Amino acid sequence: MGDPGRVVVVGASVCGAHAAETLRDEGWEGEIVLVGAEGRLPYDRPPLSKAVLQAEADADVDDPTFNPASAYEEKRIHLELGRPAVAVDPRARTVTLEGGRSIRYDHLLLATGSRVRRLTVPGSDLPGVLYLRTYDDAMRLRAAIAGARRAVVVGAGFIGSEVASSCRSRGLDVTVLEALPAPLARALGEEVGGYLGDLHRSHGVDLRLSTGVTAFRGSGRVEQVVASDGRALDADLVVVGVGIEPEVSYLAGSGIAVDNGIVVDVQGRTGTPGVFAAGDCANWPHPASGRRLRVEHWEHAWYHGEAAARSILGKGEAYDPLLYFWSDQYDVELQYIGHAARWDRVVVRGRPSDFSFAAFYLDGGILRAVMTVGRPEEETEAVRELVRAQARPNPGALADEGTALRDAAGG
Repeated sequence: MGDPGRVVVVGASVCGAHAAETLRDEGWEGEIVLVGAEGRLPYDRPPLSKAVLQAEADADVDDPTFNPASAYEEKRIHLELGRPAVAVDPRARTVTLEGGRSIRYDHLLLATGSRVRRLTVPGSDLPGVLYLRTYDDAMRLRAAIAGARRAVVVGAGFIGSEVASSCRSRGLDVTVLEALPAPLARALGEEVGGYLGDLHRSHGVDLRLSTGVTAFRGSGRVEQVVASDGRALDADLVVVGVGIEPEVSYLAGSGIAVDNGIVVDVQGRTGTPGVFAAGDCANWPHPASGRRLRVEHWEHAWYHGEAAARSILGKGEAYDPLLYFWSDQYDVELQYIGHAARWDRVVVRGRPSDFSFAAFYLDGGILRAVMTVGRPEEETEAVRELVRAQARPNPGALADEGTALRDAAGG
């Protein structure tokens, strides 16, 4: 048998790291090179906004690294860390790394994830205006929290909300500025987003909605945030969480199609021979919704990377997941199952005032997605089955906690 060649995986977070391991575990005998922009072994990001921030600055935290270096050696996965990709040449089949070195590939999997969106208002470059994406970001933020009393968080999305929760757990006074009328209003709607706003307020957060930022002020470091309503808020540190965008800058001039991410088919294949993409950076056709999506969540990154690896191996199938993500805020767990690009009715089951409820998103009577807050695991599992089946439940029965979810769906 001839040399099977080399697979280069660009991106060493959950998507790329798991894809590289899947390739080896499922039979790839050739070379595997895993390229990472950071100089660290692949690690888990969800703990960064929670466990890492909530620990005292001098406390030990659980290592978020997925595997030790020896595990990659045993699987013959060559690591190229601390050298981000800066260019791809599909004709020569090469990836160029920062510093000028090029690596030839036979198959290329792009799993470069996302980068944070940055504010460009006056003062945005002041020390103390922080972002959270990497482990180093989290350690800088944790050190800043240790010496702070007042924090301003810009953005009440998932990262902003988790950071606000962690700062409150460390005893800081926290103000959250959100440009929308409610936290996560675009994804969840204003009604459900309003309940999450109440969750912030119940934990002592000063939540200011429909309010943006026009400037940061300070002498040597940030001291004030100027809100869009003209008020100046004192701050010892600021955390900006206004979203992320796909990291595709290194593909300029490559000819690989990009449109809100790298354009791929249901098997993770781009229109360029030998090139695949998965995870946050990939825009793929979601069979269940009939729409193209670019999803920025952990579970999707894990399974999309796995699916793309199988495509490289010639075992590809249509990637059609039941989308899912979670968030831990304060003392409750939030879970979102499915995907609702639009809806015409939201049915609430439970007690939003007690932060124990489920919100069912219906479109033309079909259950597209469910958001649960502080609900028992057995209910979450029942919800999964309803969403997977694209059930047409009875709205009144859905809202009635005395009716089993199975009966609400008609059996």
